[in-house]
Amino acid sequence: MSDIILETKDLTKHYGGVHALEGADFQLHRHEHVAIMGDNGAGKSTFVRQITAVEQRTRGTIIFDGQEVNFTGPIEAREAGIETVFQTLALADDLDVPDNLFLGREKRLFNLGPFSILDYRGMRQATEEGLRRTAVKIPNLNNAIRNMSGGQRQCVAIARTATFHSKLTIMDEPTAALGVQETAQVENIIRNLKEQGEPLILISHNMRQVFDLVDRIVVFRRGRIVANLKVDETDGQDVVAYITGAKTGEEYAGAA
Repeated sequence: MSDIILETKDLTKHYGGVHALEGADFQLHRHEHVAIMGDNGAGKSTFVRQITAVEQRTRGTIIFDGQEVNFTGPIEAREAGIETVFQTLALADDLDVPDNLFLGREKRLFNLGPFSILDYRGMRQATEEGLRRTAVKIPNLNNAIRNMSGGQRQCVAIARTATFHSKLTIMDEPTAALGVQETAQVENIIRNLKEQGEPLILISHNMRQVFDLVDRIVVFRRGRIVANLKVDETDGQDVVAYITGAKTGEEYAGAA
């Protein structure tokens, strides 16, 4: 089995004449946590949208878990084992925690099409296990999402990734709208995923957070990867220099 869980080769996305992503060569090893950094419009979210098939790439190759993949949409990516926590969270406000975790992939006691009987007990047990795995504490699982704090919502979205034993978790600015205590809770979840050996891609503008949580930093600028930096061999000033273009990334040879 290859040590690489995700690899992209020449991954490119054009919107008409706009080159949002150009020739991204990227590798993520099993058990590794990598941060993607860059200014607004640098190509970070575009990169993730190609991996998760929210959009279809202009060209390039994606290899996931040893197989070249061509997902037709995010459901296929999710079924293959890529769980993504987007900034929008994609939670249903009127549903409780188990219903949100299993939205679109409900457990059934009997599969009879529109007359199927759902396995509510099984979904609740799996939800409780997912929350334990991520150390997420939700006082009342029957509480509707709309009645929860921003931090609790974010934790539910993250717990969804653990419930289904994803092969790769991607988080897009998971603490951008959270307070100090809620941010600390989410960061503890990320550390727990690291301890369990689960690979993760973290998109973040928070330099302190990145240096605390990941093994490697990949910097995007103007749609291109310009730096691939090990956390223990760099510092914040170096990262900022690549983000702003003070360092050009001409010496960059690939994110291996």
